[in-house]
Amino acid sequence: MAYQINAEACMACGSCADACPQGAIKPAGMVFTIEADECMDCGICADQCATAAIAAQP
Repeated sequence: MAYQINAEACMACGSCADACPQGAIKPAGMVFTIEADECMDCGICADQCATAAIAAQP
């Protein structure tokens, strides 16, 4: 299972990137993206997202 950020809902606040223990979340223009190969699927980023833009993907 990998987490993904919905670019339309992301407000680019960076709280997810700050919370990620692996450093898997990177800025990509006006939003953030999750590097799937670096993500350990802990879900901390989703808990930190104020707009619920981050969700686990099957």
